[in-house]
Amino acid sequence: MISTVVPETDSTVIVALQDEIVRVNLNRGINTSVIPIPDKNGDVRCNDGKCDPAGRLWVGTMSLKHAKGDGILYTVTSNGKLNEKLKKITTSNGIVWSSDKKFMYYNDTPTNRIARYRYNNSTGEILFDGIAVNIPKGTGSPDGMTIDSDDNLWVAQWGGSGVYCYSPYTGELLRKVEVPALHVASCAFGGAHLDTLYITTARKGLNKEELEKYPLSGSLFKCVPGVRGVAANSFGLK
Repeated sequence: MISTVVPETDSTVIVALQDEIVRVNLNRGINTSVIPIPDKNGDVRCNDGKCDPAGRLWVGTMSLKHAKGDGILYTVTSNGKLNEKLKKITTSNGIVWSSDKKFMYYNDTPTNRIARYRYNNSTGEILFDGIAVNIPKGTGSPDGMTIDSDDNLWVAQWGGSGVYCYSPYTGELLRKVEVPALHVASCAFGGAHLDTLYITTARKGLNKEELEKYPLSGSLFKCVPGVRGVAANSFGLK
């Protein structure tokens, strides 16, 4: 079960599996272990993750049975050290950092909030600093997330048929990118100029009527929203 992929070098990426972080050599097709992730005897799995500006991989876990508070947010360093950063997480999802490297934004999906943390790039320490965004009722729940060059947050909302853009300073909804799928899972900027927003969706959990209404569920979409993203941080960056 693959939950997140982050860049490392021109030929390698770091991949989170259910209970392990591995290095994949794209040229040779060889996987090597970086570090195992505790899975509570098969009850939890890795979910979303990204690298911070210093090259640490932040990856969270969630219960396979959706049990509340069974997940943990970890960091993994390039020397294979695993650190617990947040406990009692239910569904660890979107995570990004501000351009000045002073704040981290993160969501535990069932809370329907984007939390803000003070972030120390040198040490990787975080301190809760309040709620940046309260997700409006009736718009789904926060899933994957990315950030643009203006430091606005782009949030894929599960059950919300779109990616929603918020100001992390005011919590204001700035715009929405409509997607012809109910469950929007994640989003990322790409392309030569980082001006294309790629959006993943899912079919999981949809009944027959919902699938008839959203036949493109499970598709990958893209759009050009008129802003640029930021380049992904690589694992092990010094």
